[in-house]
Amino acid sequence: MLNKFAIFSIVLLFFLQLYSCAVKTQKNIKTDSLVAKHGLLRVDGIRIVDKKNQQISLAGNSFFWSNPYWRGVKFFTKDAVKWLHKDWHTQIIRVPLAADPRVKDGYLYEPDVNLKAVERLVDTAIEEGIYVIIDWHSQHAEQNEAQAIEFFEKMARKYGKYPNVMYEIYNEPLKVSWDTVVKPYAEHVISAIRKIDPDNMIIVGTPNWSQDVDVASENPITGYNNIAYTLHFYAASHFEWLHNKMEKAIKNGLPLFVTEWGTVKANGDGQMHLESVKKWMQLLKKYKLSHCNWSVNDKTEGASILKPGASVHGGWSEDDLSPSGKLVREYIRNWQTFVNEK
Repeated sequence: MLNKFAIFSIVLLFFLQLYSCAVKTQKNIKTDSLVAKHGLLRVDGIRIVDKKNQQISLAGNSFFWSNPYWRGVKFFTKDAVKWLHKDWHTQIIRVPLAADPRVKDGYLYEPDVNLKAVERLVDTAIEEGIYVIIDWHSQHAEQNEAQAIEFFEKMARKYGKYPNVMYEIYNEPLKVSWDTVVKPYAEHVISAIRKIDPDNMIIVGTPNWSQDVDVASENPITGYNNIAYTLHFYAASHFEWLHNKMEKAIKNGLPLFVTEWGTVKANGDGQMHLESVKKWMQLLKKYKLSHCNWSVNDKTEGASILKPGASVHGGWSEDDLSPSGKLVREYIRNWQTFVNEK
């Protein structure tokens, strides 16, 4: 049997370890940073609010898939994140873990290389004091629920203590049922995360490429706190009909987060639709929704923000940016002024 001194020593050591973790977490967050100012974000009705209960709307960038074959992972560098923060005034980045079973060099087949790339960006976002979404980037996540749970348990253990981090547990469900496929999957993954991390925001994908937010709003997830729902749009493919679905979901009380949007067609290519982009930005402003633009890449397609051959280390000039990149940079740089003006 342990004596009183031994028990006291064990208890003291436990609390010293907790204190050490807390101090380490604070030291890793810049004292003058965005995250230091706003803290952990949470859902309040249809709003996303900061630690002072003030509504917040973030603007930033989504990186490309993390798998090596599609080559967007070359931009998963610390310097790229730092440049986006410094030059674009990016407040949030989205980090897509290539987790679709069709991607043969993705996380399901080559976990170490994909995980290392994702963690590099998450760690850099924490160092920079900006927000970051860890995205299970799959269109068939219900087929790999066990792997998704295992991954998010790992992420929650490693990053749950940081207010920067959010979990996007299903990128884009396809034409599957919300009630019988997506919602049950989400509830299982959420339950696993909440056993480890009770606080950080979880963002849930919705059917039909994360467009059916109105359907989700009629049968939302209950029993868990700080849950938001994904809306994706591409300006040259998605018009008033998707505006209406979005506004119906908001009217029904569903909190939305635009984790992916593009200036072009839904396949990521084609010309920008400037008038549609403008309408979408006005809607995001109206409801103060946060958003991440697709994508940080130099692939020859309309959605890429960079021209082929741009440096993977940032420092991009105007000549390095694609037409979409130039437009998106202006929106992100000026978002706080735009979203808060009367």
